[in-house]
Amino acid sequence: MKKALITGITGQDGSYLAELLLEKGYEVFGTVRRLSTPNIEHISHIQDRVKLISADLLDQSSIAAAIEQSEPDEVYNLAAMSFVKTSFEQPVLTGEFTALGVTRVLEAIRSVNKKIKFYQASSSEMFGKVTETPQKETTRFHPRSPYGVAKVYGHYITLNYRESYDMFACSGILFNHESPRRGIEFVTRKISHSVARISLGKQEKLQLGDMSPKRDWGFSGDYVEAMWLMLQQEKPEDYVIGTGETHSVEEFAKLAFEEVGITDWQKYVESNNPSFLRPAEVDYLIADYSKAKNELGWKPKTSFPELVKMMVKADVALVEKEDR
Repeated sequence: MKKALITGITGQDGSYLAELLLEKGYEVFGTVRRLSTPNIEHISHIQDRVKLISADLLDQSSIAAAIEQSEPDEVYNLAAMSFVKTSFEQPVLTGEFTALGVTRVLEAIRSVNKKIKFYQASSSEMFGKVTETPQKETTRFHPRSPYGVAKVYGHYITLNYRESYDMFACSGILFNHESPRRGIEFVTRKISHSVARISLGKQEKLQLGDMSPKRDWGFSGDYVEAMWLMLQQEKPEDYVIGTGETHSVEEFAKLAFEEVGITDWQKYVESNNPSFLRPAEVDYLIADYSKAKNELGWKPKTSFPELVKMMVKADVALVEKEDR
């Protein structure tokens, strides 16, 4: 039986990845930060099938101890300070978690067992102010947020350990991926949850920032398969993962409202709210995932309309449940 350790197992991607690995017969371990109120909502349905270990990306010794305890064949580093807007408000902490945290995990692997395969969650936010379209593995990085900058560091330190210590360390440059498990602060989930509340008469307006930026949006449940596939290859490589389609925030909102039967959706939306605008915006991201398609045999399974529908339906059910 293979063993895997997932940092960030309680998050969106971590929970879907844990489900996938359990289906494949893995023994699954996950790191959790010690909190006064544990946040295990996303893995509550599989909690009895995974083993949780207290560890923190800020604490080198706890990561090494988690690796020693779990003795994994594979480590997936999905933990990070991942909300772009907050990275502007807490840039130093973002760097500690999202940049140096990667180094701490890699160094722990190097000291405990160099043969462990390592996956790093890189991000399309590294491309930022894009220099070519669509973006592929060789596209130059120009991050536009402290989060994007920290992810570039994490990406290159993974490459550095691969080349310096002959470690199986690779990065997946994942474009935006969403699901009903997305944090409520992210724009897609904010839209789906607000639309659900508006349709049920519990909210009057949806407050948004700029609705024009375009993103390549896919389903998290599809993307975790690509992470797993990367660690099953003979040699470590970095891969762009996306859908090859781009849609605006406005398109997402329109589809979400249509899902609940609201066609005059504009009257429920207030946009360009200054409190939701970033100091520097990323305007247009779209993935060229041909390398992943050709080498991993991976492609997205969930369409953009299916993703929006899935998220709105889940949030309608969630809001209705709150009333019971």
